[in-house]
Amino acid sequence: MHPIIQVSALHKRYKSDLVALSGVDLAIKRGEIFALLGPNGAGKTTLINVICGTVEPSSGQVLVDGHDITEEYRAARSLIGLVPQEISLDIFATVWNTVRFSRGLFGCRPDDAHIEHLLRDLSLWDKRDRRVIELSGGMKRRVMIAKALAHEPKILFLDEPTAGVDVNLRRDMWTLIRSLRDNGVTIILTTHYIEEAEEMADRVGVISEGRILLVEETAALMRKLGRRYLTLVLQTPLNSIPPELAPWKLELTDEGHGLIYGFDANADDTGIPALLRRMAELSIDFNDLDTSRSSLEDIFVSLVEPGA
Repeated sequence: MHPIIQVSALHKRYKSDLVALSGVDLAIKRGEIFALLGPNGAGKTTLINVICGTVEPSSGQVLVDGHDITEEYRAARSLIGLVPQEISLDIFATVWNTVRFSRGLFGCRPDDAHIEHLLRDLSLWDKRDRRVIELSGGMKRRVMIAKALAHEPKILFLDEPTAGVDVNLRRDMWTLIRSLRDNGVTIILTTHYIEEAEEMADRVGVISEGRILLVEETAALMRKLGRRYLTLVLQTPLNSIPPELAPWKLELTDEGHGLIYGFDANADDTGIPALLRRMAELSIDFNDLDTSRSSLEDIFVSLVEPGA
């Protein structure tokens, strides 16, 4: 199956000589949730804006379901819904009119049943006659999503969709995004909430300084790059790590009551049996132990920060 978005050798240099994108190659699968991660200024928003046709690339090609965004702009753009970071709405219009008008902008016939369905899914139905100015920030963001979905796009871009949104509303949005994916909509999101990508995304792409560093299935990425940690709760606290345990590069925590050992779970020899034997020889006893894995945030930092 052909990717629904194909980005090839994409470059963007602004008149200020700022290079925002440098040779980006990226393929988005049809019907997936794809998370694009990167620090501020990495090129995430520029890449989205180029794909959506709101920023002109310096060179390269972008195909949206086979349509070139430059040569077949209308066909490509009609397939895309975009929810930008900034909330941009007519604050004096009602929720109903805002979403209904957005559908008309794409030349779609009126479909009040679809608009009602959207507003109900986004918990906006009881606010349909309220003016946008009367809504909270989280509700305004829901209206932005409803606007983006009004013309029934195949692709939805969410640029920091839960920024400034409370935890409960964020969870509601995650549920909505999964529902959209289940109905065949391809979701591309950028986020600063690493747990959002880890919990929701089928695949993750990491961008830094305008270059794609890595694209990987989320679960596979965790297996390949994620480290595991063994935490030992000591019976007697240590003031320092004995030199005999130096080969394991342990970390002393909890005022000497805890030892943390990081290891590669996929390695043939994790070093754990040897560590426990050496501790027994040194009469260092423990009451409890636990293992945990590194988070996507740990992996992200290791990719974008040299020496991290």
